Parts: sequence; C-alpha cells; structure tokens
Amino acid sequence: MHPPRIVVLTGAGISAESGLPTFRDADGLWEGHDPMTVATPEAYDDDPALVHRFYDERRAALARVRPNAAHRALARLEDALGDRLHLVTQNVDDLHERGGSRRVHHMHGRLRAAWCTACDERTAWDGPLGHRPPCPSCDVPALRPDVVWFGEVPHGMDEIEEALWECDLFVSIGTSGLVYPAAAFVHYAAGNGKETLELNLHASEASVDVGQSRRGPATDLVPA
Repeated sequence: MHPPRIVVLTGAGISAESGLPTFRDADGLWEGHDPMTVATPEAYDDDPALVHRFYDERRAALARVRPNAAHRALARLEDALGDRLHLVTQNVDDLHERGGSRRVHHMHGRLRAAWCTACDERTAWDGPLGHRPPCPSCDVPALRPDVVWFGEVPHGMDEIEEALWECDLFVSIGTSGLVYPAAAFVHYAAGNGKETLELNLHASEASVDVGQSRRGPATDLVPA
C-alpha cells in the first residue's frame, strides 16, 4: 500500500513560534504600516524607498531567527513521504528550508530573492535593495523584492490545485484563513472528498469547514 498523498499549507503562525512577527496585528497593520502602503505594486510605484526599507528590515530579521520543531518535523515528513508530500507556504521566509525541507512551494515568493523587472530574472538575495543595486543578469537597477503583493497572482496555482485534487489529506498549519486564494484550499479539498485537518493556536476563519481541528502551538502539534 502506498503512503498517503498529503498537501500541507503553512502560514505565519508556524514562523511566529520562531520569533518572526505575523505581520498582521489585531488592528490590521503590518509592523505599523497599512499593507496597502508596502505590499502593492501601486505602493512601490508611489514610494519605492519606503517599500524597500520595509522589506530590507524584514530580510535582516531572518538572520536573527531559527527554524523550530514544527519546521523540522515537516522536514522529517518529507524524508518519509518524498514527493507524496506537497508543502505549500504562504510565508516568504526560508525557515522551512533551513529546517531541512528540500521541496517548498513558496506561493507568495521569497524574501531572500530579488526579481528584476527589466529582464525578469530572479536571483537569490540576502542584502538590502534600497540602494537600488544593479541586476546581476542585466546590470539594470530594477530589482524589487521577489514577493507576491496584493493584486498579483501567487506562484504555481495550477500545481497547487493539481496537488489538492490528487491528495488524500489536506493540512493547514498556523494560517488565519483570511487570505485568498489560500483560504479556499480547504473548500477545494473538502469539496473533492479529501480529508482535512487544521492545526492552529486558535480557531481560524476556516475552522468551521475542516474535518478535524487541533488547538495548540505548532511546535507541539506538528511533531506529535
């Protein structure tokens, strides 16, 4: 008998347990900023210096945190299941990779990467972008954070939908259930007869739609 096919979706809650803020506070602000001022193409056109400063600070913060037990447990699950695990994250940090996962689907892009709007090349990037460095590929100073902003299409949606169609179990970990299209994954999976499970510190917007829920820290629930 083959092991199950599992799609895991992780959100900000799993990284919060490593010390990264979840961005969205109770008042809706991201680190004191209205998301519309730092996370839209229009905001970037209006004030690129502010947007670069915001993401430069977030990128620098990654150096101060480490993957936690939940990240490491998902890496062990990948070791056991191989390509029968499809790990999708809404997070732009690299804690899954640093925790040992080798196949991570970053649907919202990666903070430690830059996208050149001149030549369309994507480059691994650890330093700041606010000083408008030249693109390593085309030498044009047109690099922006390689993250998906509001109004932009997440990466690899066709691949995610195919994985949800083929899976036996969909698991949501540390997500708010507020951000689409990821918030619709549980409906897609359940509507196709798949088992669904939520692991979260508190009830989310999707809690009423999942087959089973577990409450508690991801660092406890995921390894268990």
